[in-house]
Amino acid sequence: MIPRDKDPVAQVTRDQDIEQIVKRLNMLDERLDNMDTVITSLVERVMGRPLTIEVSCPKCGQPIQIDITSSVRLRGKE
Repeated sequence: MIPRDKDPVAQVTRDQDIEQIVKRLNMLDERLDNMDTVITSLVERVMGRPLTIEVSCPKCGQPIQIDITSSVRLRGKE
C-alpha cells in the first residue's frame, strides 16, 4: 500500500485544490479592487456638493432626512 504522502493521485488532487483556491483569491481581490474604485468615485462626487437622503422609517413611516455635507466650500453668489 502506498502512503498518502507518496500517492501521486492525492498529490495531483491537492495541487488542483490549491490552484482553485489561488484562482478564487485572485477573483476576490479583483472584485474588491473594483468595489474600491466605485466607492472612491462615489465619495469624491458626494464630497464635492451637499447631499440629502430621505428615507421612511419602516416601523412608523415617519420620514428621516440625512444631510451629508463636505468640507469643500461651494461656489455661489456672494
